[in-house]
Amino acid sequence: MTQAQRAKSETTAQPRSQGSVAFVGSGPGDPGLLTVRAADLIREADVVITEGPEHPALIRTLLGLPEGSEGGPELVDGGFGEDGQPLTHAARAKVVVRHARRGVRVVRLMTGDPFVHASGPEEASACAKAGLGFEIVPGVSAASAVPAYAGIPLTTKSHREVAVVTAGEKTDWTKYADTTTLVVLSAVNSIADIASALVAAGRDPQTPVAMTRMGTTTDQETLISTLEHVAADARAARISPPAVTVIGEVVAMREALSWFETKPLFGWRILVPRTKEQAGSLSSRLRGFGGVPEEVPTISVEPPRNPLQMDKAVRGLVEGRYEWIAFTSVNAVKAVREKFEEYGLDARAFSGLKIAAVGDKTAAAIGDWGLRADLTPSGEQSAAGLLDDWPEYDELLDPINRVFLPRADIATENLVAGLVDLGWECDDVTAYRTVRAAPPPAPVRDAIKTGKFDAVVFTSSSTVRNLVGIAGKPHPSTVIAVIGPATAKTAEEHGLRVDVLSAKPDVDELVDALAAYGASRREELVVAGLPVTRPSERKPTSRRKVTSSR
Repeated sequence: MTQAQRAKSETTAQPRSQGSVAFVGSGPGDPGLLTVRAADLIREADVVITEGPEHPALIRTLLGLPEGSEGGPELVDGGFGEDGQPLTHAARAKVVVRHARRGVRVVRLMTGDPFVHASGPEEASACAKAGLGFEIVPGVSAASAVPAYAGIPLTTKSHREVAVVTAGEKTDWTKYADTTTLVVLSAVNSIADIASALVAAGRDPQTPVAMTRMGTTTDQETLISTLEHVAADARAARISPPAVTVIGEVVAMREALSWFETKPLFGWRILVPRTKEQAGSLSSRLRGFGGVPEEVPTISVEPPRNPLQMDKAVRGLVEGRYEWIAFTSVNAVKAVREKFEEYGLDARAFSGLKIAAVGDKTAAAIGDWGLRADLTPSGEQSAAGLLDDWPEYDELLDPINRVFLPRADIATENLVAGLVDLGWECDDVTAYRTVRAAPPPAPVRDAIKTGKFDAVVFTSSSTVRNLVGIAGKPHPSTVIAVIGPATAKTAEEHGLRVDVLSAKPDVDELVDALAAYGASRREELVVAGLPVTRPSERKPTSRRKVTSSR
């Protein structure tokens, strides 16, 4: 690029005195279908004017912001005015123009696509009239996405013709009597008339029909019928808008290609009692199996009441007092790192010190600091597994016989006792406290006690104790999944029957074990010819046998 071109580029990149507007489609429902351009614009926005009730959560997730936290763009409700009444298209356009005239970057986030059954054209026209720059970012179309999530291809090498029609009073259905595949939008309330018109025009009454409501979300539900029976079947199944209807032989392929509604935890409402900081990866993995995680804070990680012991230990580490430092959790790594930053220290202070980690997750947290663990368990990832591999103190090989053990205030004494038995001296230091969180809202407590959750995943003994303490015991119909034997023992001590036990004390293993349980349960129902239901939808006569991820 020449100097003149560079100067021109820098000039054209200068912000305008007037703001700009991006009309962004959020797609059919699944936040994961947001386009790359849409995500970039939301991240760069000063103001986001939302439409659907799900939009604020989508924005927080995209920006990595915890619920209730500050930061991110200013959110403006584009669906309702200050008086609580729905806004007209003209009123929404005024809201968009008013914010853009502040000279900021505005994203108008719209359900679906801005130019399909939306107020995008009217609002964009208002921007053009006001002399404001704007762009249109299409959303993924429900016409193709919803059938895909139902496992129905719209075209194949044998079925190449497809037509997309919006149902209306003046639609001439005789035009589509010979169309191989017909996708009908907004057809729920008129499906009887549509089916009758197509049959009257010569379409085979046995032509397969699929109606998918709430497509691409974990509330998705698909009805399979024929033109002859679809009206009665839709009434019986209480199919309600929004729904996408597919008519044609391609519907038969759903039996082999259904992938979304057959996920092992599809639609399961899963309670995740964890610290807010650590719930993200677990919830993400549950969503991958079709689950709907609901994070309920039961533990808050706080600094120790008396920081002097930790201060002394960190000074001793810098001065070469220790041969080893043993990290027993990600929180312990975080606590030591924060103390280092407080003193203006960095990873170089670990020079000459051997580092032990209780498991892969802890070792990864150490790695994020630019360090590498010298010792991790070769077998069970736990304090016991770490002890199995820990070397005995040797007066000739080990110049120092002391170990720095930063840990939680409620940690067990097993590791300390084991290290002492191996000849080591331990500075057992409280690096952080786990404090019981405030009780969840009343509706959540009621859902826990009455069995409205399908499963609960316990990742430590403290999450068991704290959840029962602040919200009560989960209902007997709720599947109980625990991360290891110690947590299982605590759950049983609190009167809970354990259904799922991970082979290793690892979050990924725990979720995989729960998914295996869900898949096995689904298969049993299908083989028995029973409808596939969630645990919260029926009362089990007895508890299932504990399953492990092994």
